[in-house]
Formats: sequence, C-alpha cells, structure tokens
Amino acid sequence: MTTTTSAPLLAAEGITVRFGGLTALDDVGLAVAPGTVVGLIGPNGAGKTTLFNVVSGIVRPQRGAVSWKGRRLQRHRPHHLADLGIARTLQGLNLFPGLSALDNVMVGADRLARGGALAMLTGLGRYHSDERRLRERAMAALEEFGAADAARAMPGTLPFGVQKRVALARAVVAEPELLLLDEPASGLSGEDIAALGEAIRSFGARMGVLLVEHHMDLVMDVCDHIVVLNFGEVIATGTPAEIQADPVVAQAYLGAAEEEGEHG
Repeated sequence: MTTTTSAPLLAAEGITVRFGGLTALDDVGLAVAPGTVVGLIGPNGAGKTTLFNVVSGIVRPQRGAVSWKGRRLQRHRPHHLADLGIARTLQGLNLFPGLSALDNVMVGADRLARGGALAMLTGLGRYHSDERRLRERAMAALEEFGAADAARAMPGTLPFGVQKRVALARAVVAEPELLLLDEPASGLSGEDIAALGEAIRSFGARMGVLLVEHHMDLVMDVCDHIVVLNFGEVIATGTPAEIQADPVVAQAYLGAAEEEGEHG
C-alpha cells in the first residue's frame, strides 16, 4: 500500500526491507510535499525507524525506490543529504561537545559558504566574509528557537531541552527543502514539547517535514498528513482527524498496549 501527495519533494514507493527471515517493511510508501508536515507513526516495532533509515540512505531496501523531486536516488548515503537540500535530526543530539552552541549551529550552515569548504578550512579567500555571514545566520536560528542566550555555552552545560533546540537550529539553519525529524520530542518536558510544536509549525511552512514521533498530541497538532505503520505495513493514511477516528489505528495501538501489559 502506498500513499501519494501532489508534487512531492520526497517519495518512497513500494519499500520492502527484510532482515534475514523478518520482513521489517512490506510495500510501504509515503510522500512529502513542500510546505507540509507528514507524520510517520505506529506502535513500537512497526517499522518507523527502518523506513526513516531507508529515506536517509542508511538501509538499502530489497524492493522499492526513494525519489527526490521526481528523480530516483541511486545508492545515496547520509552524507549526501545536505547537498540534496535535506537535513535530519536523530534521536541522539549529536552536538559537538567541544564547540559552543553557536559554533554547533554554524556547522549546519557550512554548505552555504560562498567560498566553499576549502576556504572555510584554510581561512583563505572568502573565509572571513563567509564566517561573518554564517555566524549571523546561526545566531538568527538560535533566536528562532529561543536559545540565543545559550550561544556561547558548551552543550554539556545546557539543560536537555535547550540542547534539543540547538540541534534543531543546526538542522534548519541552512534552510533545507526537507527536514527529517526522528523523535524530536524524546526526553522533553510538556512545556518544551509545546515550544517544539510551535517551532515545527513555523519552519514547516517553508520546508517539507517528515516527522517520526511517539508523542501523539504533538503529531496531531502539527501534521498535515499522517502515515500509520503496523508490523511493517501501512494500515492507514489521512489527516489527523481521520487518523484519530480510524478504528484500525485504535486497535493497532490498543493491541500493542495489551501485548506490553501481558509481558510487563
């Protein structure tokens, strides 16, 4: 079963992944159009992380294809994403502990350096003008996420919620066309999740977003379209209201909860 939206930036079609005798994904598809937030949800073990890894170029499917702006991606890897205009955040923060929050965000803006990577590395050519421009852009990104006060701090000295904001600022500072968010609300307080929702709605208006998330309130609040996986298959797609009203989705989550209870 596949889903489509009009003029997608990203499309995954017929994705099938097997690990040994286990089928992790079976003929799965989704699409993300510009300026829309697409949620990917499902009970634990549904295949969300596997599909995210296929899109990111970490896992190779046995069948199916991932396309970017209508062009099939051939053997892409995570380090190719930035050049395509795709940014991603992972469940781990992956901040550089020896760099300030501002410098961490500047790392995300490197691809915008007019003088190229060589100038940034050697300090020659356009280096100084690039550095000034990227620093200003990075500071603006921190301000957008309410983390400007942390600009000079090292990540390890910051509360977890602020570290998450820095990681998000780093992901969006280069204005990607598509942002892949993997469990961005993990470990956040209710107040931080509310702020995260506002941020996703803000930058979701100017880029496509694929959101993998367990917090249903956040998903229902920010997503335009939702794809639901269970046991590696798409069991429902639709708007948040349609997903909330779908008895198949409710049963999938209820069944998963009952199974956890039996083993708890």
